[in-house]
Amino acid sequence: MRWNPVFRREMTVGSRSIRMMAILFVFNSILAAVALFNMYSVAEQVRTTAEIQYSQFLDLYTFVSSIEFIMLLFIMPALTASSISGERERQTLELMLTTTMEPRDMVLGKLASSLVTMLVLAVSALPVQALVFVYGGVTLQDIGMLFLCHGVVAILTGSIGIFYSSVLRRSTVSTVCSYVTVVALTAGTMAVNLFAYRMALRAADSYASNLNASEMASSGILRYLFLFNPAVSFYNVINGQAGSGDMRKWFEPLFGVFPDNAITAHWTACSLILQCMLAMVLIAAAVWAITPGKWNRHGKNKGNDNR
Repeated sequence: MRWNPVFRREMTVGSRSIRMMAILFVFNSILAAVALFNMYSVAEQVRTTAEIQYSQFLDLYTFVSSIEFIMLLFIMPALTASSISGERERQTLELMLTTTMEPRDMVLGKLASSLVTMLVLAVSALPVQALVFVYGGVTLQDIGMLFLCHGVVAILTGSIGIFYSSVLRRSTVSTVCSYVTVVALTAGTMAVNLFAYRMALRAADSYASNLNASEMASSGILRYLFLFNPAVSFYNVINGQAGSGDMRKWFEPLFGVFPDNAITAHWTACSLILQCMLAMVLIAAAVWAITPGKWNRHGKNKGNDNR
């Protein structure tokens, strides 16, 4: 089995970096401090009231999972947005492309190295998450589903960063565009649906009572934009494990009536599949963008430049 040369190089350099060790130390120190404080508060409550609030352990699980999600959402684009453009700025991209290495190997190697970095952080948080097993409430299947959700989020946000890194010349510009896209997928889809719901409420008020209007109005087909929203996917997973399990209680007051159909019945599966498909499209576009002879950074065919 031949290892991806870019992946092997990135792993060798990253394993020797003190930055990774510092990130692991700070990240796990914060989680451990929160876990100890949570256990201490439970013990103090037992001494005072002789009651144990088991929901506090689920709150700890939710907190740790949310921290990991936020980390993936905002750190992955930063790791990948400068991967290809950084090579271009160091004037090593063209040199790498003249070797026998395929552009696909370069893109996948850069992305895989960033994914492994995030995987190390996620695995290092397992001992804190496992505290909830002491009193139950979360199963190994729940942990597996959470890891699957985090994995899809990491692949999607990482592919966004590496796409802009391949298309744009400067790392600063690609980083900004990556974060703008992530914000558009999360907060942007919510803003669009909220605006559409408010407009639907105004239209319904013109021919129905206020009570009936709130029951009839919705954001319409725009609600399916949430399928591409990683924050909604994560909320749906974590709410099913440590919450009510019904996302409508949160959706309908903000975005109107949510219909019963095959998509809403299998919302998590549909959203994760669509997000993986979007990531695959972005990765393919990144490979195409750095392939010699197809498209250079000025939007011209390289064959025309050699004339």
